[in-house]
Parts: sequence; C-alpha cells; structure tokens
Amino acid sequence: MKHLFRVAVKWALKQNQKDSTKRFYSKSHQIMIEGKAVLEVSAAKAFKGDPELYNPEDLLLSSLVSCHMMSYLYVCSQNGIEVLEYSDEAEATLEVSADGSGRFVAVHLNPKVKIANADQIELANTLHTKANQLCFIANSCNFPVLHHGSCELFTA
Repeated sequence: MKHLFRVAVKWALKQNQKDSTKRFYSKSHQIMIEGKAVLEVSAAKAFKGDPELYNPEDLLLSSLVSCHMMSYLYVCSQNGIEVLEYSDEAEATLEVSADGSGRFVAVHLNPKVKIANADQIELANTLHTKANQLCFIANSCNFPVLHHGSCELFTA
C-alpha cells in the first residue's frame, strides 16, 4: 500500500533584498498543504534565519516526536494499556561540515508516560522499542532515533 503526500513551497524576493551589496537571500518562506494552515518557515537562527519562525530542523524533530507518540499509543492500545498522559522533550544533534553540508547524527526522545495500571509499567516501558520499529518517520531516517522512556502510575 502506498500513500502520496503533497506540499508546496512559496518564496519571493522581498523589496529590500534588491540591494546588490546583500550577500544572503532571506530564508523565510511558506509551506502550503491543501486544507491546512500555511506554515511560515525560515532557516534556523544559526543559519541566518528568522528565529521566530519554524525551521526544517524543528519540523524534522517534531515529526519524529509526533510519529513516535502515535506509534506508542497504537502499541499500547494493542496491549491493553490505558495511557493517560504522554509528554516528551526531545533533542536532535546536527553536525555541520566545513563545506557547509550537514546532517543529523542522532535524535534522543525522552517520553514520559503515565498509565492507569501500575502492573503494566514494565510492559509500557518496553513498548517504546516496538513503537520505534513501527514509526514511519524513524524508519525513513539515516541516523539513530534513540528513546529513553519512563513510565509511572497516573495519580490525579
């Protein structure tokens, strides 16, 4: 089974960029996906982008966090685990070479899960491995996506 996803990008030279002494084009642009709000995107601040806008690195890490969470919730439902809260504070390491090329070398996911049944905490912790195996985005990456999950009993 295959699914097709479509995205459009739009960028234009801004009036104040016509100064020939400028060495860099603006990195700010729009990403459009049919039926969804327009994303205002730029390069990361380190690469002369607008720090107030999302950047491709933010979006890649966000995709990994989101996909892992959805895969994890799926495998928990398959195993009868009632997840009541899920949070993550993930980190990605990007290395830039002298020639300006770069690549992510690792992503660390740090999911914190709260479940309804204390007897399932050990199983809930092990299911991050299965979720990682199922995650569409992680399966598409050429760098390790590591998970350091924790699980505890939900208390109101």
